[in-house]
Amino acid sequence: MTITQPDLSVFETVESEVRSYCRGWPTIFDRAQGSRMYDEDGHAYLDFFAGAGSLNYGHNNPVLKRALIDYLERDGVTHGLDMSTTAKRAFLQTFQDLVLRPRDLPYKVMFPGPTGTNAVESALKLARKVKGREAIVSFTNAFHGMSLGSLAVTGNAFKRAGAGVPLVHGTPMPFDNYFDGTVEDFLWFERLLEDQGSGLNKPAAVIVETVQGEGGINVARREWLQALAALCERQDMLLIVDDIQMGCGRTGAFFSFEEAGITPDIVTVSKSISGYGLPMSLCLFKPELDIWEPGEHNGTFRGNNPAFVTATATLEQYWADGSAMEKQTRQRGEQVEQGLISITEENLADVKEYRGRGLVWGLEFHDKGRAGRVAHRAFELGLLIETSGPESEVVKLLPALTITPEELDEGLSILARAVRETA
Repeated sequence: MTITQPDLSVFETVESEVRSYCRGWPTIFDRAQGSRMYDEDGHAYLDFFAGAGSLNYGHNNPVLKRALIDYLERDGVTHGLDMSTTAKRAFLQTFQDLVLRPRDLPYKVMFPGPTGTNAVESALKLARKVKGREAIVSFTNAFHGMSLGSLAVTGNAFKRAGAGVPLVHGTPMPFDNYFDGTVEDFLWFERLLEDQGSGLNKPAAVIVETVQGEGGINVARREWLQALAALCERQDMLLIVDDIQMGCGRTGAFFSFEEAGITPDIVTVSKSISGYGLPMSLCLFKPELDIWEPGEHNGTFRGNNPAFVTATATLEQYWADGSAMEKQTRQRGEQVEQGLISITEENLADVKEYRGRGLVWGLEFHDKGRAGRVAHRAFELGLLIETSGPESEVVKLLPALTITPEELDEGLSILARAVRETA
């Protein structure tokens, strides 16, 4: 694909140096539909990034777009703080009927603000309020957001350094397989909890991702998650599952923790909950934890009604029969796995490991700089993929759940070529 150099001068002179994704994809995008994005010169790109997991149902999904346009055309409420609206009522009822009740989850629903880190901050604040303790335990290579509370439970040194102040009241513990299976799960963690001389303050909660996305596609085993839930119960700590990137069907089931058969005390959800890429997040928690005073945690944009509209349409379209959606995602995931097996077999000396669940996969190379070169070459060939991991050493595959088998094959072929041509 021949790409003419676009005029990026206004971005380079006016926009902050903090911009990042646009540096890896130096073009000017104009429109998008399904699993394709198009730049202003008409070049098409197959999207294996899906808005960092915010577009599980593709760009401008026609069913969701119709619901949104209809709502706007009738002058439906756009901004409503936390006022009761018809759009919020429809979402809450649908979410209860199609997601919570079928899974026997008794959660109360909180709208903490529009982003994932808003949900995490509210979860941490609630856990501390309930338990009357400050400490939170997180895990190596975790990523929970960019505001101060979320950064305190995030592992990445580069992102933590951006805080500019000490990040306190968070203690990291080893994530699943951190020691390559040579150390018994939670041996260190539980020993510290029980030792009065350990210096570890009794934690209010533990926060965990079932699959670490930004941390390098690190997949926690079912047994590890079950043992963690049991440990939290034994030690009187709340279990928070951060399902911001891995929820809404990304791993197969609607919630990524379902496969482990656990019921977290608190769950954070964002990214694809609106279905359309509109800002929206939820903090879900067991009813007995709902000890908030009215207005004790708030935010101007915690009632994004257009997002409620598309979220409701998403649930009705894709989760009225959740088993069908889950089955399709697992089938697509198996297709990706077969593609990664082929790439690994072709590049045995270069590929360290492939890993994933559902439709989130990572391809790690021995050469830590290789993933970035692969992503760059893939862009030149018309495929949008990103890297993850503490040193950006993992190629991250995050296609829409609605991607077709043909589009998956096309993207995997481009990825295979990019790997081949960066050897």
